[in-house]
Amino acid sequence: MKTNTLETSRLVLRPWNEDDAPSLYRYACHPDIGPIAGWPPHTSIENSLEIIRTIFSAPETYAVVLKATGEPVGSVGIMFSDGMHSATMEQGDAEIGYWIGVPYWGQGLIPEAVRSLLHRCFEELNIQTVWCGYYDGNIKSCRVMQKCGFTFHHTETGKISPLGDVRTEHFMRMTKEEWNTLNNINLPSETSNHPLL
Repeated sequence: MKTNTLETSRLVLRPWNEDDAPSLYRYACHPDIGPIAGWPPHTSIENSLEIIRTIFSAPETYAVVLKATGEPVGSVGIMFSDGMHSATMEQGDAEIGYWIGVPYWGQGLIPEAVRSLLHRCFEELNIQTVWCGYYDGNIKSCRVMQKCGFTFHHTETGKISPLGDVRTEHFMRMTKEEWNTLNNINLPSETSNHPLL
């Protein structure tokens, strides 16, 4: 499956390339980024380059690029039931993951990117349910999910994170029907208002 380029009002979501390694390292080396999501801070530009060549080469993995500067400042991705993911998913489900560099927290950029991925999941990839998970204490990630319309589904305790520690993870989800309702899709025009996208 080929990764497309997506566009929002402030962002371009595109595949990562090797030239992005210095920018990736600049943001992913920060200790407040990776560990709360279960992955270690990047240790060098070479480490970031290896991540681009391996993990970030997966289909539907996007660099979050600011239109204003052309710089990648974060990453978002769609994971499927037959690949690496955290949620327990059925065939036809997907999970969305995301992060953004500390200087860009609180600007609504990740909700903007996630809404674009939701549109891709439901309108282009025929996904029926999209999941998101966050570890206990990651309030910023929880708020992104809430802003995008996800609802709480369940909590799993005793999960081993990629860092090897035991954590509690909370899962939220959105179904295709909920997406349609949020965006007033297939509703009479007199009841519709502005969609999320």
